[in-house]
Amino acid sequence: ALCAALSVMPRHAQAEGDDTPLINLVALASKRLALAVPVAQWKWANGRAITDPPREAALLADVDKRARAAGVDPAFAHAFFQDQIEASKQIQTALFDRWKTTKPPEGPAPDLAATTRPALDQLTQALIPALARAQPLRDSADCPTRLKRSVENWKAMTHYESGETAALTTALAHVCSSGGMGGTG
Repeated sequence: ALCAALSVMPRHAQAEGDDTPLINLVALASKRLALAVPVAQWKWANGRAITDPPREAALLADVDKRARAAGVDPAFAHAFFQDQIEASKQIQTALFDRWKTTKPPEGPAPDLAATTRPALDQLTQALIPALARAQPLRDSADCPTRLKRSVENWKAMTHYESGETAALTTALAHVCSSGGMGGTG
């Protein structure tokens, strides 16, 4: 009887109220946002636009394939990664605006092809299974509250003091089916 009960348990069983999948998603999204800085530095130094439609389309197509293979709702994965793109552009735009009015970044631009893009690709690979673990929590009525609590817990654990809170909120906008954090929509 015990074996039969264990065989029908979900592979990633979680205790009621366990926010670990959400905290992990917050941490990975934040790491991805941190890479917006070297991307912006490279784009600034090379006179490139912040928006890169072909790169964005390629990322979303790759995410769609990976999501399907991992059993993640492709619409969820697409919305989540579209939010990652928008949040990254928020940071890049703020940096460009600052550099236009003050002092531009000094020194050589980070190597986008050798360092930054491989790091972004590695995070994309890590985010897909993180989405799979968070997916069962998306439809719960308390998801926005739990996501907000996860962000607060993660900030406390990491002593996060970034001025990029708005971008992090954008990056997490579609984690919960109802949208937003803390029921704020």
